[in-house]
Amino acid sequence: MNLLASMKYLVALNEHRHFARAAEACHITQPALSNALRALEEEFGVVIVHRGRTFAGLTHEGEQVLSAAQRMLHEHMVLQQTLKSTADRPAGGLTIGAVPTAMPIAARFAAMLQAQHPGILPVVLSLSSLELEKRLDNLSIDLGLGYTERMDASAGKLKAMPQYVEHYFLLRRAAVPHAVELQVGAPVTWQEAAGHALCLLTPDMHNRTIVNAAFASVGCHVQAHIETNSILTMALSVVEGQVCSVMPGALVAAVRGYRELEALPLDSPQVLTPIGFMSHAQVRPSRAMAAAQALAQDSAWLRHAATYSGLLLPF
Repeated sequence: MNLLASMKYLVALNEHRHFARAAEACHITQPALSNALRALEEEFGVVIVHRGRTFAGLTHEGEQVLSAAQRMLHEHMVLQQTLKSTADRPAGGLTIGAVPTAMPIAARFAAMLQAQHPGILPVVLSLSSLELEKRLDNLSIDLGLGYTERMDASAGKLKAMPQYVEHYFLLRRAAVPHAVELQVGAPVTWQEAAGHALCLLTPDMHNRTIVNAAFASVGCHVQAHIETNSILTMALSVVEGQVCSVMPGALVAAVRGYRELEALPLDSPQVLTPIGFMSHAQVRPSRAMAAAQALAQDSAWLRHAATYSGLLLPF
């Protein structure tokens, strides 16, 4: 039995929750995956998988084996990167998950990291806060860029590197297109914003919880006219439709080229939400991860992130 391969199959089964899809993801047949998992059960002398007509989850012992498998695969990746890297030339993959509202900053971070370290291959994924936290916990992503205020629920498994603070804007069509690009106008209140038809992120997104709470604080219950989990859809629905949107600065900066739009800072109340990189606190970082952590704390990067995420003063 190839123990490392069997551990990989177990992790894939837990991720896909389906024997056939897990086998496909591992590029093997379903019988081969099932046989490898039975061999794993024989190796440890426990039942790992609840079996029925379909995948029915892992046993208590299976969860313990899964946790060990995730750490084993992580250590294998760390060793591979160590052997392929030198002290000043890290090499290997780095998976970054980001909540949709932070994707423009995650993209800038990945591009800057790869420019500094050409041997690193960043992979950037858009994830909800729940997905991001789950994947940090099971080590299927290395870094998560999201709402650090949610970390209390992680029982000390995560550590954070603060990056910037979200400020919120009402995005709307300008009465007359601007000469060059989107302009930042005079502030409006959340109560005034509630009077517009809005395109908002879907209710499963933490950003929507923040926005709903801000409206509720001024006695407004907002019913979205369009809901989406796509930041591009949010912007284009304002460009092409009859709706406005509530966006944090990072998203507004990403659509600054649309001269048909204008962004009005939202106040009364002023809502400020900290955003940071999060990583697993209990595993050894790879060479690529160490390079990413160094960049995330670099003062020049932090100034760059603040420029494209905060109050959006002229660039």
